[in-house]
Amino acid sequence: MSAAGTTTALPVATPRRTRAVVGALARTRLPLLTLTALVLVAATVAVLVVPPLLGGIVDTVIDGDPAGRLDLLAAGVLAAVIVMAVLSALGTTLLARLGEQVLAELRERVVDRALRAPLVTVERGGTGDLLSRVSGDVSVASEGVRTAVPALVAAVLEVGLTLVGLWLIDWRLALAGLLPAPVWVLATRWYVRTSGPRYAEARASAGTRTQTLLGGVGGVATVRAYRLQESMLRRIGRDSAATAAAEIRAVYPLSPFGASINGAELLGCTAILTVGFLLVRSGAVTVGAATAAALYFLRLFNPIGLALFLFDQVQYTTSALARLVGVADLAAAPEPLAPREPSDATVRVRGIRHAYAGGAEVLHGIDLDVAAGERLAVVGASGAGKTTLGAIIAGMHEPVAGTVRVGGVPLADLREPHRHVALVTQEVHVFAGTVAENLRLAKPSATDAELADALRRVGADATLDDVVGEGGDDLGATRAQQLALARLLVADPTVAVLDEATAEGGSSGARTLERAADAALAGRTAVVIAHRLTQAVAADRIVVLDDGRIVEAGTHDELVAADGRYAALWSAWNRPR
Repeated sequence: MSAAGTTTALPVATPRRTRAVVGALARTRLPLLTLTALVLVAATVAVLVVPPLLGGIVDTVIDGDPAGRLDLLAAGVLAAVIVMAVLSALGTTLLARLGEQVLAELRERVVDRALRAPLVTVERGGTGDLLSRVSGDVSVASEGVRTAVPALVAAVLEVGLTLVGLWLIDWRLALAGLLPAPVWVLATRWYVRTSGPRYAEARASAGTRTQTLLGGVGGVATVRAYRLQESMLRRIGRDSAATAAAEIRAVYPLSPFGASINGAELLGCTAILTVGFLLVRSGAVTVGAATAAALYFLRLFNPIGLALFLFDQVQYTTSALARLVGVADLAAAPEPLAPREPSDATVRVRGIRHAYAGGAEVLHGIDLDVAAGERLAVVGASGAGKTTLGAIIAGMHEPVAGTVRVGGVPLADLREPHRHVALVTQEVHVFAGTVAENLRLAKPSATDAELADALRRVGADATLDDVVGEGGDDLGATRAQQLALARLLVADPTVAVLDEATAEGGSSGARTLERAADAALAGRTAVVIAHRLTQAVAADRIVVLDDGRIVEAGTHDELVAADGRYAALWSAWNRPR
């Protein structure tokens, strides 16, 4: 880019918004949601049948009832345990399936919004931030949905229904069991408010670390060329240390939270045993009923302890979901209200001004006309604004002021803009798959004959069945750029913008790529951001940018004769190296 924008992290949804989105997605699967809830409740009821049966066994022994009654109660305990095991396994599976379906749809929304949002929004967030969300945050959320969320839901249900069971035995025992409730509520509220923001900070820090790592890996050639290895390693180390520190801060509240829960359990157990003793002595309840109440409360230790362990993971999962929902809520680029077709292949630029977020203006009132079929070269020193101008003409950036029209139609009003204006940059991504699959991204209906013709015209030595990208041929810079230019031919846009599209070829591949570019641009309006001045020589007309302004325009011969800025660039280009 000619000018760097200030990185602004992509938005993160509030807890309320996250719950609303996830809840809405779950409600669209109402049959599965209802079945899951019924199975989980039934499994919990089966668990809660056991303490009263055990209390009945105690009363049977004390009262000296027939052994047959004892056998019947024991068989009831065994049946309840078996039913509980089967229903718990089924409920956990159903809940995990529901969660995965919700997460899958949310993930699709995230990708859809990332692709449809204005490019400048995604770029300001940084590749690392977006990558950490669609990879790291999805992994965290998926793990939580499969394991933590089902177990936590089951634990909460068991706690709630256990308190109901206590109330059915005797309301005074239920009140004794509720004695630690204020401690549980206050401790949980404190933990949610304290740990939630810390986990969000940890996930955001992980995104920053990913951005730094991507910058170091992606710019390894520059780092080596300028001997910046130590500086880059220090920066990576600093961001990694910051992420580790943020994750440690996130788990600090767990210790006092656990101590509070354990203290509450001790308080409740003491209260249950004391009230049970007093009720038995007064004859209000039997020893078996008091035993069942004590067993009920002791059963709370496991689900509460599990909830304590899982709540930490759920907080982590929630922070990841909030980051995903934040991207899913991004506003899509506006669709034209009345899409129109351009009348011809002309390009008209008027009053274009642009500044990146937090930065100074990089383009200052650019006016430019490109005739139908004309090849215009844009040249200038690094930082002159060439890439920014090309991105605006291609519709990748929305200018602060001014308009770009193709065939008399504003870019925003074009029907299927990608069909009329296409951009090829020096940074080419080769998707994993065959060459044919890569080319059909530009036109899914293209025939094999059309694809093969495009490869032939750009001089590519690949076949349609060649496997490229990850797991296949990495192609190299020159061949990858030929593939991108062949894709341009398949798309067949009215206007093509090439942003230093032959720069990655180096000296050895420059001529090959220039021939490929000539073939791709033949017969169409073209704006070429020229890195190599040999491209400018071949253009019909040249404009020279300097500090965001057009300072010269004309053919190569005219500009050299004028002995101005372009002549100086040309002289430097031809100077012996």
